[in-house]
Amino acid sequence: MLSDVFTEVGIAATYGLVGLVLMAVGFAIVDVLTPGNLREQIWVQRHRNAAILLATNVVGVGIIVATAIAASEDDWGAGIVSTVAYGLLGLILMGLSFVVIDAVTPGKLGEILMEDAPHPAVYVNGASHLAVAAIVAVSIV
Repeated sequence: MLSDVFTEVGIAATYGLVGLVLMAVGFAIVDVLTPGNLREQIWVQRHRNAAILLATNVVGVGIIVATAIAASEDDWGAGIVSTVAYGLLGLILMGLSFVVIDAVTPGKLGEILMEDAPHPAVYVNGASHLAVAAIVAVSIV
């Protein structure tokens, strides 16, 4: 019984680490797609727009990772592989949605993110991140 607990904790820790790595990759993607240093923009300059975009990216990754774990049906190896695969797919599609929205709308989203004043376009882009995550998550089950 105690060994089962340790096994389950190890499995949960592995999934947690995979989720953290995917969130770090998501941070890097948002950082690449936006001008300047994202850490500086959010934590020092306190740009709310950049924080909203990053937050929706992180929540989107969480949705995908949680769904992949739930769908793994107690097959740890396949669950880890599918979590990584679907997580990366979601991140690629979220990045692509940013690029597409930026291409078809006026202004540059990256620059809008760095403005002090709240901008409605950030909510649209954040919603697209969550929508992409939901689409990927539903495709898992």
